[in-house]
Amino acid sequence: MSEKAGTLPLVGRVAVVTGGGRGIGAAIAAKLASLGATTIIVGRTPGPLESTARQIWQGGGRCEPVPCDVSDWQSVEGLRERVNEKWGAVTVLVNNAGIGSFAVPLHLLPPEQWDAVINTNLRGPYYCKRAFVPGMIAAGRGDIINISSLAGKNPLPNGAAYGASKWGLNGMSYSVAEELRAHNIRVAV
Repeated sequence: MSEKAGTLPLVGRVAVVTGGGRGIGAAIAAKLASLGATTIIVGRTPGPLESTARQIWQGGGRCEPVPCDVSDWQSVEGLRERVNEKWGAVTVLVNNAGIGSFAVPLHLLPPEQWDAVINTNLRGPYYCKRAFVPGMIAAGRGDIINISSLAGKNPLPNGAAYGASKWGLNGMSYSVAEELRAHNIRVAV
């Protein structure tokens, strides 16, 4: 495929990648930008977001770092407003933000740690879908990619919160895929 801007498959598309400042999220963001998407990377820590955005710009891509806590609805609403105002409707959403398990049996896991995992790994993708799907429907297309884990299909001893969040993400993804199919929005997990 040609590297000319007009021939890249994602030119004109706006992508949001949660957890985009490092690791898998940063790699996904860089790839989307290399394919022509304007890529918005989201996370709670500004430093890694800014570093990743600089690397993407230096590589010829378009990227904006936006600090956002996906487990907080007001933060996600602010993200949506900022992105829509500056870049237009998001038609690619990658729900990658996540936190791991605390490696203790469920009966010893403090409630605040359960909440932290569920709120980031399951509530976060729900908030992002709630924020960005209406714009996808209006645009007549969209792609949602939810990053799950083998823990979403297999038991994870001492990781019940993480496993529950990923099993839930898988179930939500399959249901939402059916809901959005008629709107030309694909959902993958």
